[in-house]
Amino acid sequence: MFKYKIPISLYIHMPWCVHKCPYCDFNSHTIKNTPDYNTYIFHLIKDLKQDSVLCADRTIHSVFIGGGTPSLFTAEHIDQLLSAVNQIMPIEKNAEITIEANPNSVDVERFKGYQQAGINRISIGVQSFQADKLAILGRVHNPQEAVTAAKLAHTLNLRSFNLDLMHGLPNQNVDDALFDLQQAINLNPPHLSWYQLTIEPNTLFGSKPPVLPDDDKLWEIYQQGQQLLSKQGYQQYETSAYAKSGLQCKHNLNYWRFGDYLGIGCGAHGKVTQSDGKIIRTVKTRHPKGYLEGRYLQKSYTVPKDELPFEFFMNRFRLFEPTPKREFEQRTFLPIEIVDKQIAIAIEKNYLYEDRENWQITENGKLFLNSLLEIFL
Repeated sequence: MFKYKIPISLYIHMPWCVHKCPYCDFNSHTIKNTPDYNTYIFHLIKDLKQDSVLCADRTIHSVFIGGGTPSLFTAEHIDQLLSAVNQIMPIEKNAEITIEANPNSVDVERFKGYQQAGINRISIGVQSFQADKLAILGRVHNPQEAVTAAKLAHTLNLRSFNLDLMHGLPNQNVDDALFDLQQAINLNPPHLSWYQLTIEPNTLFGSKPPVLPDDDKLWEIYQQGQQLLSKQGYQQYETSAYAKSGLQCKHNLNYWRFGDYLGIGCGAHGKVTQSDGKIIRTVKTRHPKGYLEGRYLQKSYTVPKDELPFEFFMNRFRLFEPTPKREFEQRTFLPIEIVDKQIAIAIEKNYLYEDRENWQITENGKLFLNSLLEIFL
């Protein structure tokens, strides 16, 4: 029996893409021959059945179907999947259920079908509204398809939808970046993810790095973008996430609040708290070949207690809301006194301030987040 109620979410990974983008370090695989989507759904369901023994009698707080390109799967596939999930672990009545989509895969019938299957939130991977930037990023849609997708999302009466947008792109100047952001704002999405392009190893950009804006230009883009978003009613609640009032992504909030989540599908990660306070992390087989042979679990391990403070704050300080002190005890099963020394150092460095009930990250803490987190290592 749980001492504290910890929400548990479900992440479902769909690994295939029409084209691998040069910046992408997610576990995605370019389609060479048409995958057997039905077989993959079958294995996702088996994977969840195996994982469900870790969390008996718990209900699912939110669902996020990511990739890859989940919108390659039909509404029938998604309906079959969510129906099976609901039988294995009941999905809460008002749960947020998101699917990621590329703009060129958005059409009325497909998305009405997703909605009927239970999807109530869509995250659309726009990245830019400029054709030359989309070409550099290897995106397979054009600017008009991005606009059309956002307008369609408005007509579906969804709970919410998100536009993904990048800045700091190759050869991008401040005006280019703000043009993209203004185009997104003009479409009035309830939620915007606006994040800086970073060059990751094991990507095409990693092996052949493009010319990116310098730090001064990136700071100017960020500062002016922040002002623009704030004026239009978007509240920044996380490092790169902005939402209209009350429309934050519940699934991501659960991650950053150190909630639990199951991860099924190729390369998916999970975190599940047991009734004795132990936290188990799971990692699934990355490659579809191995996964489709029924070898779902790559590894699982119990998080050592001395690593829990760092893990908790690494997630919690991505959010700009206050961190309740009681939440540290409830999510780590550790006494709050264990971090007194580190908290005192963080306050002295003006990374945090505290009151009786909460810790709050300062503007200085946001700017030097890595330095703040190193205190808890």
